[in-house]
Order: sequence, then structure tokens, then C-alpha cells
Amino acid sequence: MGKNGHPSAPAPAPTPPIRELVFRHTAGSPPGLELVELAGLAERALRHGNDPYAPLRPAFHQIVAVRSGRVTVSVDFTTYEPAAGQWLWIRPGQVQRWSPDLPEADGVVVAFPPGFPDAATTAATVADPPFARGPLAPAGPVAEGLHKALDHLRHEYDAAAQLPLEAHLRVLRHLLAVLVERLTAAYGAEPGRPVPSETFRRFHAAVERDFAVTRRVEDYAAALGYSRRTLTRAAEAVTGMSAKRYVDERVVLEAKRELAHGGLSVGAVAERLGFAGAGDFTKFFRHRTGTTPTAFRRTARGA
Repeated sequence: MGKNGHPSAPAPAPTPPIRELVFRHTAGSPPGLELVELAGLAERALRHGNDPYAPLRPAFHQIVAVRSGRVTVSVDFTTYEPAAGQWLWIRPGQVQRWSPDLPEADGVVVAFPPGFPDAATTAATVADPPFARGPLAPAGPVAEGLHKALDHLRHEYDAAAQLPLEAHLRVLRHLLAVLVERLTAAYGAEPGRPVPSETFRRFHAAVERDFAVTRRVEDYAAALGYSRRTLTRAAEAVTGMSAKRYVDERVVLEAKRELAHGGLSVGAVAERLGFAGAGDFTKFFRHRTGTTPTAFRRTARGA
């Protein structure tokens, strides 16, 4: 009962946690790689018990190549509409939400977990900042090279019976490496886009691993064997941010994901992200976003 004997209003239904997706290959397809037509993606997701129109957090890469028309997808609070001839790379851990136009889309998704490419490709190209990047619209020889790489990958993907499984997987790894290298180079060739240094890649990997453990640049510098100034120069060259700002933005991004899409309380989000309490987290979040976690959650959920 509420005040004055009136029945209490029912508690709002708890928001379920962000649905984490592990990589699952279709029976008969090679382990570690999936090529799925965009038009069939929704049906495949529903068949596995996932709602493609709800926020999902895949633990694998998705390279989207649109053949004709366009498709709409939200990635970490930004809505993209890649159109014919464009590519979109959705990284592991990013929260995605497809729009209802998905079944009418014409294109393909190349999906693979981080561990499938060979070690050199993973180290050189797959380790990339977690922040969303928009669709890529290559032209000329760059576009031709990408499409030929995708066509060759598709051919070998569909020709599983022609080689022993281990040889088939080696071929697919090599061809995926070609596609990933070409796509990475195409993104890097965008005007004004810098190429990440080895120092930044190591810093990025450390932040991905430990951003909920420490936000001190000095801790990352000590662990990696660099000075704070070296990390700041490396981060500024790639992102335009200081090393401290880069770490803080990574924490903010994860906080926004949890607040907008997850079911944890503000205090639980604070604990998950390594804060001493909800008060410290609120102060940090307000300083870097201009709003409180509670206000952000209300706005993000349209409340």
C-alpha cells in the first residue's frame, strides 16, 4: 500500500541486461567465419533466440557490404545508413540495433570472432579503437579490390567440400586477411585519418583490458614501459585526445551503454566500472558529459 492507504503503483518492469552475443556458426559452415545475406540476418537472429531490433552486443566483428539500396543500423548511439557500394565495420563490444528495414536490405555481413584471423592480421588491423566509425564509400581501384577480395572469400566459403577442413580454414584465414587489410587500408586512406602507431595499439589494448580497473595514465605507462608523455603523444596523433581523455572517454562509452541498454542500477554501473561509489561515478559522468547518469538514462530511453 502507498501513502494514505492507496494502492502503490506497480514498479516499472526491470530493463533486461544488454544481450551479449557469442559467435555461433551455422551447421555446415566453417567454424570461425560466417557470410550471411543482410536480408536473412533477422530471421537467423530470431532462430537463435535473439531480437535483431533490440540492443545487442556481439563479441565478434561484422563487416557489412551493401550491394544496393541502403540499410539502417544504430551503433553506440549513432545511426548509420550505409548505401549501395558502402561498407560498415561493427567492432566487438559495440552495441548495435538494426532497423525494421533489415529484411529488405541487399548486401552481405562477414562475421568472425577476434581470434579467427591469423596473429599478424589481428595485431596489425583488428586491434582498433572501440569508438564507432561511419560507413566507408570507396571508389575506383580501392572499391574494385575490396569487392574482388569479398568475392574470392565468398567463393572459397561456399567450396568447403573441395578441400580438407584444415586446409579450407587456412585458405579462409588468408582470404579474410586480404579483405581486412584492404578495408583497413581504405579506412586509413580517408583524408586526414592517421595510421595508429604500435605505441597507440598497445595503449588501446591495455585500456580495453583495464579501463574498469584504473583510469590513471601513469598505471598504463608503467605497465607498458612508456612515459605518460609518450602515451599522450600517441593518443593525440590518432584520436586528437590526450591519453587521459582517451581513457575517460572509454569509461564514458561503457557507462552510456550500460545506462541506456542495461538493467543495472547507477550504483551497480559505478561498481562495474571501478568507482568507489555512485557519488564518485556521478561526479565523473557529469564532468565529462554535462549531465548525470540518471538524466542520461531517462533521455536515452525516452522516459
